[in-house]
Amino acid sequence: MKDHLQQLTAEQPNPLLARCLAREYLQARVLQTLQYRGAFQTWAFQGGTALRFLYGLPRFSEDLDFSLEHPSRVTYFREHLRAVAADFAAEGYAVRVTVNDRKTVHSAFIHFAGLPFALGLSPHRSEVLSVKLELDTSPPAGAGLATSIVRRHVTLHLHHHDRASLLAGKLHALLARAWLKGRDVFDLVWYLSDRSWPAPNLTLLNNALVQTGWGGPALTVQTWRSTVADKLTSADWGRVVPDVRPFLERERDADLLTKPNLLKLLA
Repeated sequence: MKDHLQQLTAEQPNPLLARCLAREYLQARVLQTLQYRGAFQTWAFQGGTALRFLYGLPRFSEDLDFSLEHPSRVTYFREHLRAVAADFAAEGYAVRVTVNDRKTVHSAFIHFAGLPFALGLSPHRSEVLSVKLELDTSPPAGAGLATSIVRRHVTLHLHHHDRASLLAGKLHALLARAWLKGRDVFDLVWYLSDRSWPAPNLTLLNNALVQTGWGGPALTVQTWRSTVADKLTSADWGRVVPDVRPFLERERDADLLTKPNLLKLLA
Protein backbone atom coordinates (compact mmCIF):
# COMPACT_ATOMS: atom_id res chain seq x y z
CA MET A 1 0.00 0.00 0.00
CA LYS A 2 2.94 2.36 0.50
CA ASP A 3 3.85 1.78 -3.15
CA HIS A 4 0.33 2.88 -4.10
CA LEU A 5 0.74 6.08 -2.08
CA GLN A 6 4.08 6.71 -3.77
CA GLN A 7 2.43 6.38 -7.17
CA LEU A 8 -0.46 8.68 -6.21
CA THR A 9 1.80 11.52 -5.15
CA ALA A 10 4.23 11.05 -8.05
CA GLU A 11 1.37 11.63 -10.50
CA GLN A 12 0.50 15.03 -8.94
CA PRO A 13 2.86 17.73 -10.27
CA ASN A 14 1.78 20.37 -7.76
CA PRO A 15 3.78 19.68 -4.55
CA LEU A 16 1.16 21.29 -2.28
CA LEU A 17 -1.62 19.18 -3.76
CA ALA A 18 0.59 16.09 -3.68
CA ARG A 19 0.97 16.59 0.06
CA CYS A 20 -2.80 17.04 0.40
CA LEU A 21 -3.34 13.88 -1.63
CA ALA A 22 -0.98 11.93 0.62
CA ARG A 23 -2.87 13.09 3.71
CA GLU A 24 -6.20 12.21 2.09
CA TYR A 25 -5.01 8.68 1.35
CA LEU A 26 -3.96 8.29 4.99
CA GLN A 27 -7.35 9.65 6.07
CA ALA A 28 -9.07 7.01 3.95
CA ARG A 29 -7.00 4.27 5.53
CA VAL A 30 -7.82 5.59 9.02
CA LEU A 31 -11.52 5.53 8.15
CA GLN A 32 -11.13 1.99 6.85
CA THR A 33 -9.66 0.78 10.15
CA LEU A 34 -12.35 2.60 12.13
CA GLN A 35 -14.95 0.91 9.94
CA TYR A 36 -13.44 -2.53 10.53
CA ARG A 37 -13.26 -1.80 14.27
CA GLY A 38 -16.98 -0.96 14.43
CA ALA A 39 -16.48 2.70 15.36
CA PHE A 40 -19.38 3.73 13.13
CA GLN A 41 -21.81 1.92 15.34
CA THR A 42 -21.54 4.96 17.62
CA TRP A 43 -19.52 7.59 15.73
CA ALA A 44 -20.90 9.77 12.94
CA PHE A 45 -18.60 11.34 10.34
CA GLN A 46 -19.02 15.10 9.85
CA GLY A 47 -17.18 18.22 8.72
CA GLY A 48 -15.22 19.18 5.62
CA THR A 49 -13.50 15.84 5.08
CA ALA A 50 -16.90 14.15 5.21
CA LEU A 51 -18.09 16.52 2.49
CA ARG A 52 -15.13 15.59 0.31
CA PHE A 53 -15.37 11.84 0.81
CA LEU A 54 -19.16 11.65 0.53
CA TYR A 55 -20.06 14.39 -1.95
CA GLY A 56 -16.88 15.33 -3.82
CA LEU A 57 -16.17 18.75 -2.30
CA PRO A 58 -13.39 20.10 -4.57
CA ARG A 59 -11.00 21.01 -1.79
CA PHE A 60 -8.81 18.92 0.44
CA SER A 61 -9.36 18.89 4.20
CA GLU A 62 -6.97 18.36 7.11
CA ASP A 63 -9.10 16.85 9.88
CA LEU A 64 -11.32 13.85 10.47
CA ASP A 65 -14.29 15.02 12.55
CA PHE A 66 -16.81 12.78 14.30
CA SER A 67 -19.66 13.09 16.77
CA LEU A 68 -20.59 10.48 19.33
CA GLU A 69 -24.23 9.84 18.53
CA HIS A 70 -24.76 7.40 21.40
CA PRO A 71 -23.28 9.28 24.37
CA SER A 72 -24.22 6.57 26.87
CA ARG A 73 -21.83 4.16 25.17
CA VAL A 74 -18.08 3.87 25.58
CA THR A 75 -16.11 5.73 22.90
CA TYR A 76 -13.20 3.23 22.64
CA PHE A 77 -11.22 6.24 21.45
CA ARG A 78 -7.77 5.05 22.48
CA GLU A 79 -8.49 1.45 21.49
CA HIS A 80 -9.53 2.46 17.97
CA LEU A 81 -6.44 4.63 17.60
CA ARG A 82 -4.16 1.81 18.73
CA ALA A 83 -5.72 -0.34 16.01
CA VAL A 84 -5.09 2.40 13.43
CA ALA A 85 -1.45 2.65 14.46
CA ALA A 86 -1.03 -1.14 14.37
CA ASP A 87 -2.46 -1.38 10.86
CA PHE A 88 -0.06 1.26 9.52
CA ALA A 89 2.92 -0.15 11.40
CA ALA A 90 2.25 -3.57 9.87
CA GLU A 91 2.80 -1.99 6.44
CA GLY A 92 6.11 -0.41 7.39
CA TYR A 93 4.99 3.10 8.28
CA ALA A 94 6.77 4.87 11.13
CA VAL A 95 3.65 5.88 13.04
CA ARG A 96 3.08 7.51 16.40
CA VAL A 97 -0.22 8.59 17.97
CA THR A 98 -0.73 11.38 20.49
CA VAL A 99 -4.08 11.55 22.28
CA ASN A 100 -5.93 14.08 24.42
CA ASP A 101 -9.19 12.60 25.68
CA ARG A 102 -9.52 14.78 28.79
CA LYS A 103 -11.84 17.29 27.13
CA THR A 104 -15.35 16.93 25.75
CA VAL A 105 -13.93 16.97 22.25
CA HIS A 106 -11.38 14.14 22.22
CA SER A 107 -8.50 14.78 19.84
CA ALA A 108 -5.60 12.84 18.44
CA PHE A 109 -2.79 13.25 15.95
CA ILE A 110 -1.53 10.31 13.93
CA HIS A 111 2.06 11.18 13.02
CA PHE A 112 3.94 9.62 10.11
CA ALA A 113 7.61 10.38 10.64
CA GLY A 114 9.76 10.74 7.54
CA LEU A 115 6.88 10.16 5.14
CA PRO A 116 7.15 13.50 3.25
CA PHE A 117 10.82 12.74 2.58
CA ALA A 118 10.07 9.15 1.50
CA LEU A 119 7.45 10.43 -0.95
CA GLY A 120 9.79 13.06 -2.40
CA LEU A 121 7.71 15.90 -0.95
CA SER A 122 10.35 17.27 1.41
CA PRO A 123 14.17 17.42 1.54
CA HIS A 124 14.06 16.89 5.30
CA ARG A 125 14.25 13.29 6.50
CA SER A 126 12.76 14.14 9.89
CA GLU A 127 9.64 15.93 8.61
CA VAL A 128 6.32 14.51 9.81
CA LEU A 129 2.97 14.29 8.02
CA SER A 130 0.04 14.14 10.45
CA VAL A 131 -3.65 13.36 10.38
CA LYS A 132 -5.79 15.02 13.06
CA LEU A 133 -8.88 13.30 14.41
CA GLU A 134 -11.55 14.78 16.69
CA LEU A 135 -14.55 13.19 18.39
CA ASP A 136 -17.22 15.36 20.02
CA THR A 137 -18.44 13.25 22.93
CA SER A 138 -21.28 15.64 23.82
CA PRO A 139 -22.60 16.87 20.48
CA PRO A 140 -25.68 19.09 20.16
CA ALA A 141 -28.92 17.18 19.80
CA GLY A 142 -30.90 16.92 16.60
CA ALA A 143 -28.51 15.59 13.94
CA GLY A 144 -30.00 13.58 11.11
CA LEU A 145 -27.98 10.47 10.29
CA ALA A 146 -27.35 8.49 7.12
CA THR A 147 -25.18 5.63 5.92
CA SER A 148 -23.33 5.60 2.60
CA ILE A 149 -20.96 3.34 0.70
CA VAL A 150 -18.34 5.39 -1.14
CA ARG A 151 -15.00 4.80 -2.79
CA ARG A 152 -12.14 7.23 -2.26
CA HIS A 153 -8.85 5.31 -2.41
CA VAL A 154 -10.60 2.45 -0.59
CA THR A 155 -14.23 1.37 -0.32
CA LEU A 156 -15.84 2.73 2.82
CA HIS A 157 -19.16 2.15 4.57
CA LEU A 158 -19.66 5.38 6.50
CA HIS A 159 -22.19 6.44 9.13
CA HIS A 160 -22.48 10.22 8.89
CA HIS A 161 -24.55 13.34 9.35
CA ASP A 162 -27.13 13.76 6.61
CA ARG A 163 -26.97 16.61 4.10
CA ALA A 164 -29.14 19.05 6.07
CA SER A 165 -27.12 18.40 9.21
CA LEU A 166 -23.78 18.83 7.42
CA LEU A 167 -24.92 22.26 6.23
CA ALA A 168 -26.03 23.10 9.77
CA GLY A 169 -22.58 22.18 11.04
CA LYS A 170 -20.92 24.49 8.52
CA LEU A 171 -23.25 27.39 9.36
CA HIS A 172 -22.53 26.90 13.05
CA ALA A 173 -18.78 27.01 12.40
CA LEU A 174 -19.15 30.19 10.37
CA LEU A 175 -21.35 31.94 12.93
CA ALA A 176 -19.52 30.79 16.05
CA ARG A 177 -15.96 31.35 14.87
CA ALA A 178 -14.37 34.65 15.89
CA TRP A 179 -12.79 35.14 12.46
CA LEU A 180 -13.83 34.39 8.89
CA LYS A 181 -12.12 31.20 7.75
CA GLY A 182 -11.54 30.75 4.03
CA ARG A 183 -12.44 27.08 4.10
CA ASP A 184 -15.82 27.92 5.65
CA VAL A 185 -16.46 30.48 2.93
CA PHE A 186 -15.49 28.09 0.16
CA ASP A 187 -17.70 25.34 1.56
CA LEU A 188 -20.65 27.71 1.89
CA VAL A 189 -20.31 28.77 -1.76
CA TRP A 190 -20.23 25.10 -2.70
CA TYR A 191 -23.33 24.32 -0.62
CA LEU A 192 -25.43 27.27 -1.74
CA SER A 193 -24.57 26.99 -5.43
CA ASP A 194 -26.25 23.57 -5.42
CA ARG A 195 -29.94 24.43 -5.41
CA SER A 196 -30.85 20.81 -4.80
CA TRP A 197 -29.08 20.78 -1.44
CA PRO A 198 -31.64 20.69 1.40
CA ALA A 199 -32.11 23.57 3.82
CA PRO A 200 -30.07 23.40 7.04
CA ASN A 201 -31.21 21.30 9.96
CA LEU A 202 -32.28 24.23 12.13
CA THR A 203 -32.83 22.10 15.22
CA LEU A 204 -29.21 20.99 15.15
CA LEU A 205 -27.96 24.46 14.21
CA ASN A 206 -29.81 26.21 17.04
CA ASN A 207 -28.76 23.58 19.59
CA ALA A 208 -25.14 23.96 18.49
CA LEU A 209 -25.31 27.75 18.74
CA VAL A 210 -26.76 27.59 22.26
CA GLN A 211 -24.06 25.12 23.26
CA THR A 212 -21.36 27.58 22.19
CA GLY A 213 -22.88 30.66 23.85
CA TRP A 214 -24.91 32.20 21.03
CA GLY A 215 -26.55 35.38 22.31
CA GLY A 216 -28.92 36.00 19.44
CA PRO A 217 -32.43 34.72 18.77
CA ALA A 218 -33.05 31.22 17.46
CA LEU A 219 -32.63 31.02 13.70
CA THR A 220 -35.65 30.23 11.55
CA VAL A 221 -36.39 29.43 7.93
CA GLN A 222 -36.94 33.16 7.42
CA THR A 223 -33.86 34.45 9.25
CA TRP A 224 -30.89 32.11 8.86
CA ARG A 225 -29.80 33.51 5.52
CA SER A 226 -29.88 37.15 6.67
CA THR A 227 -28.06 36.26 9.91
CA VAL A 228 -25.26 34.59 7.96
CA ALA A 229 -25.17 37.53 5.52
CA ASP A 230 -24.78 39.96 8.43
CA LYS A 231 -21.83 37.96 9.75
CA LEU A 232 -20.18 37.93 6.32
CA THR A 233 -20.77 41.64 5.78
CA SER A 234 -19.02 42.64 9.00
CA ALA A 235 -16.16 40.14 8.81
CA ASP A 236 -12.55 40.74 7.80
CA TRP A 237 -12.09 39.13 4.37
CA GLY A 238 -8.34 39.63 4.23
CA ARG A 239 -7.42 36.04 5.17
CA VAL A 240 -10.15 34.22 3.25
CA VAL A 241 -8.35 33.34 0.02
CA PRO A 242 -4.88 32.70 1.54
CA ASP A 243 -6.46 30.29 4.04
CA VAL A 244 -8.12 28.07 1.47
CA ARG A 245 -6.02 28.41 -1.69
CA PRO A 246 -3.46 25.65 -0.79
CA PHE A 247 -6.30 23.12 -0.44
CA LEU A 248 -8.19 23.79 -3.68
CA GLU A 249 -8.17 21.24 -6.48
CA ARG A 250 -8.62 24.11 -8.96
CA GLU A 251 -6.78 27.25 -7.90
CA ARG A 252 -9.06 29.50 -9.98
CA ASP A 253 -11.98 28.53 -7.71
CA ALA A 254 -10.50 31.06 -5.28
CA ASP A 255 -11.81 33.79 -7.60
CA LEU A 256 -15.35 32.88 -6.52
CA LEU A 257 -14.70 33.79 -2.90
CA THR A 258 -15.92 37.37 -2.80
CA LYS A 259 -18.37 39.08 -0.51
CA PRO A 260 -20.76 40.02 -3.37
CA ASN A 261 -20.87 36.39 -4.55
CA LEU A 262 -21.72 35.11 -1.07
CA LEU A 263 -24.36 37.74 -0.45
CA LYS A 264 -25.95 36.98 -3.81
CA LEU A 265 -26.16 33.28 -2.95
CA LEU A 266 -27.70 34.12 0.43
CA ALA A 267 -30.31 36.52 -0.99
